Amino acid sequence: MKAEPSQQLALLDIQACDTRLAQLQHRIDTLPESTELAQVRERKEYLRREIVAAETIVSDLERERLKADADVDLVRERSRKDRELLDSGSITDPKQLQNLESEISSLAKRQNDLEDVELEIMERLEGAQAAVVQLTSDRAEVEGNEERLAAVVAQAQSEVETERAEVMADRESLVSTVSEELLALYEKIRGDHAGLGAARLHRGRCEGCHLELPPTEVSAIKAAPADEVLRCEECRCILVRTEESGL
Repeated sequence: MKAEPSQQLALLDIQACDTRLAQLQHRIDTLPESTELAQVRERKEYLRREIVAAETIVSDLERERLKADADVDLVRERSRKDRELLDSGSITDPKQLQNLESEISSLAKRQNDLEDVELEIMERLEGAQAAVVQLTSDRAEVEGNEERLAAVVAQAQSEVETERAEVMADRESLVSTVSEELLALYEKIRGDHAGLGAARLHRGRCEGCHLELPPTEVSAIKAAPADEVLRCEECRCILVRTEESGL
């Protein structure tokens, strides 16, 4: 392939743009805060689920407490009526009195048992409510971290996008100076070799693979016409000659 030396030199600037664009993308892809932000958001979602579960427990225990309260009140009321009946003196039959006293005793035991149940429920309820408070506090802290990290990531993305736009504009300007045939070759090589399509020949060394060219290859390059598009035998990128090529 033939191409004016100026077009070949332009490939070096295009390569510099492409390298910088890859570096910018790598910066975004490997931003530590992005990884941390993803972890924080996972933690936030976990806490959300835990809060929902804890609030459900609180709600269930509230219902259990209300039922226990009602059961205790019912027994207390029954016991109160029996006690009033006993104290009224209206029952004179010894057997009836004995049965009433036995019922009052049973109700007292039943009331104690129900109050123990009620106390246990209230203790569990306090624990569940404390868990909701703690989880809610943890979520607030996580949300603060999320906001901080999101701002850092957004700032980095903004900076990258600003520079990316500048680099792309420079690249477009450079591309317009290169023939479609030469640019197509460059793009093909770059796609096949991890983004490297053109490299400078500097003092007998390819800056693409950083290997020194053998004397026979250097001699062939010296003899090649200035508009000849050369390739590095090692890395296969377009080898661009400059005043510092050492030829």
